[in-house]
Amino acid sequence: MLGPPTKGLTQVLRAAAAAVLGSLISHHVATKETELHSELLCWVLLPLLSRVPWPQSGTGRLSKPVLDGRPSAALPSSGLLWVLAFCISVAAVCKSENGESELQPLLTPLLLTLQGHYAVAALSPTLGNTKGRGHDTSTLQSKVYGAVAVSAIAVLSLLRWDLKRIALHAIPLAALYFAYTILLRRANGFSLRNGNLTQFTSLSWRTAFILKAMVSLEVLLLGFPTVALRSVVLGGLAKAVYWHFVIQAAQSTTWCIAPAIETFGILAGHTALAPSSGLQALLHVVASVLALGQVLDILPRHVKAKPFLWLLMLFPIIYLIEDAYTARITRSLAQQSFDYYHEHPVEALIANGNEAFRALLQGQSQNYTAACDEYRRRYKMEPPPGFQTWYEFAASNNSPIIDDFDNIYDSIAPFWGIDGIEVSEKMTEAFDMANSELWLCSVSGASAEFDCSHPYRTHDRHMAATLNQLLGGLSGKLPDVKFLVNHFDEPAVLVPPTGGHTPDRIDLTYLSQSSTWDALTKHCKSSRRDEKHLGSRAVRTYGLPFVNDIDAAKDICKHPEYSSMHGLLMSPTSFRLIEGLVPVMSTGSLSTMGDILFPSPAYTDDEFRYDSAGDIEWEDKQNNLYWAGSTTGGYVGEDDTWSQFHRQRFVTVAQNLRDRENIYLRASEKGVIRPVASDFLDRRLFDVAFTKIFSCTWRQCRDQRRRLDVRPWADRDAPLRSRLAFDLDGNGISGRYYRLLASRSAPLKQTLLREWHDERLVPWVHYIPVSQGLGELPELVLYLTSTETGQQRAREIADNGRDWFQKAFREVDFTIYLYRLLLELARLQDPERKATMKDTP
Repeated sequence: MLGPPTKGLTQVLRAAAAAVLGSLISHHVATKETELHSELLCWVLLPLLSRVPWPQSGTGRLSKPVLDGRPSAALPSSGLLWVLAFCISVAAVCKSENGESELQPLLTPLLLTLQGHYAVAALSPTLGNTKGRGHDTSTLQSKVYGAVAVSAIAVLSLLRWDLKRIALHAIPLAALYFAYTILLRRANGFSLRNGNLTQFTSLSWRTAFILKAMVSLEVLLLGFPTVALRSVVLGGLAKAVYWHFVIQAAQSTTWCIAPAIETFGILAGHTALAPSSGLQALLHVVASVLALGQVLDILPRHVKAKPFLWLLMLFPIIYLIEDAYTARITRSLAQQSFDYYHEHPVEALIANGNEAFRALLQGQSQNYTAACDEYRRRYKMEPPPGFQTWYEFAASNNSPIIDDFDNIYDSIAPFWGIDGIEVSEKMTEAFDMANSELWLCSVSGASAEFDCSHPYRTHDRHMAATLNQLLGGLSGKLPDVKFLVNHFDEPAVLVPPTGGHTPDRIDLTYLSQSSTWDALTKHCKSSRRDEKHLGSRAVRTYGLPFVNDIDAAKDICKHPEYSSMHGLLMSPTSFRLIEGLVPVMSTGSLSTMGDILFPSPAYTDDEFRYDSAGDIEWEDKQNNLYWAGSTTGGYVGEDDTWSQFHRQRFVTVAQNLRDRENIYLRASEKGVIRPVASDFLDRRLFDVAFTKIFSCTWRQCRDQRRRLDVRPWADRDAPLRSRLAFDLDGNGISGRYYRLLASRSAPLKQTLLREWHDERLVPWVHYIPVSQGLGELPELVLYLTSTETGQQRAREIADNGRDWFQKAFREVDFTIYLYRLLLELARLQDPERKATMKDTP
């Protein structure tokens, strides 16, 4: 790679070319995880690398500077060497925490300006004045203006507009600027000539010492990080090559060449070319060309064979062509596979979903008598008192759902085995239990006014306000009733199986930041939930885990693998498990738990409401999948399992950071469909990142920051600018879900939590369900974005969800559900009601 140069290639050009190659390779393999260790290895290797007898060109020797007449500068003192080493080390630490500085291109014009300020006459040949040794102010000024233009374009292609991020990236910029200031003032202070390595060796060992101290301190405080040894070795060697040759190039030109080469390395490195669009990819290439041109412009004019350096532009161009070609071929194969030969699994699932939705609509009762008959048929009992008034209210408000409230009945069914008085007693017992974190709410039917109280909290997370807003107009219609509400996002109640024995105790167990799996699945043998399939057609998925049965997909008893796939089951941030026969209302619940479901107040909060002003037409949306959020969903402790949490797994898949390959469905020449493994993922189809990393120990937060792409905070309407908008669990249910349903984007939903609306939302009609394992996600997104049929289906789902949301998710629909729920709760705690044995789900 670094062999003898071609004929006519001067040694300074060879040094510049080798430095560019070293920078390219180091940025190609660079990750935040390996940055600090590869930098340390670089400075350990540099003194050894300097003793290697590199081939000399026949056109000149480095011992004779290209710039004749350069005056000797004072060698840096020992103190300045320590300062210089410290600045280099600070920049490396910043890169390991925040990634490559997006402000790096600004260094070149800053240093050119500084160089002009020093007005060193011997540098004028570098600045283009070959006629004399005086300082050419106009030439310098033009070069500064050109460098400003190049850096502006480069920063524009790299920068993510966030003030906090810009401030963090300004730190390494300032450190390197200070370091290069020292080097500019002592341009001849470092020489790599054999036998004159004292000063450079001193700098190398000082830098290595500081980096070693920083790494040791990090290990002492946070433990050993997980690093890829191959990347560390290759990155460290490439950096050493860069520094070795950039010092040679700077000796014959100016230190301004170093940041110019680094700018090209950042832009042209493969990791920089993971653009979100073809325009951004093109901007990277344009900025790369300009940055390389800047390097050539800094080289002395009399250096021959400069066009040789332009060959290095092949690196970013090859990456760009490779990505574009692979993406085009992949999309073409996806379309050919199913548009001409077979039905894609998505098509069959959508057909089944439409059939199920038609059956749901057609099966609703059209009058009060029919509604009563259907209630008796489903639940083998009479409707609760007040049912006729409820029906009239629902019918007068055009509720599309009259009969399908099985979630309500299923959640209260276990309590039929105890009488109404005992239900009230158990509610009081649970409320008085220390640290149960339950609110006790009550409503007077005559006034329809709700009041909620807590033993020590004063903020009920808008519970009473939401209930008064939704039900305040039903004075004289609601029953007098009390109910418990779970304060936390996580579900709360595990109801033991009922039968001949009625459990008397109510136990409270703290499971925060620990595994909940064993506790939540200990009654799995007693689970008797029926599987509900969409439609009747069998769907062939070719081995990919497309979700056909949403209830079965959420049933943790059927999926032991979920024990290490979801933060709520691995290590919830907060979890107070109440075991016993006590009715508690929660916004979401797992399949084995007995929380009574109700609409989350977050869905009516202004922060989560849909606003059409923030939405755009389907044709104007980005043809990709969008998600941005924080690492809620579980607490990451010292066991190093964060990579298995549901949000972290999703971001890892979408950023193509996982070790295993992606699976796509492809057709052979004979039209036979088969799954094909590939490490390819078109990043243009995924705009996914974390905006904040927390709920973790210092060590685990560090590891996540270095492994995963963390971007600036995004506004709440950012998902609506993409055609596909992803949604998944946090600590509990996701409050943004309704905004996505109401929008013109198609929501993709991954969840283990049951919600009150499950019976009225049909997967593959109103939203696109995604499995916990995410194995189908690359193929699913490719099909929905890159085939004509898939794009049409995605738009249909977006339109269906939006239309259904306007009909079935109005505030009055929340009222209808809560109204019916209160009727059932009032009957359940009626002191006159006797215990009866009913079938439990």
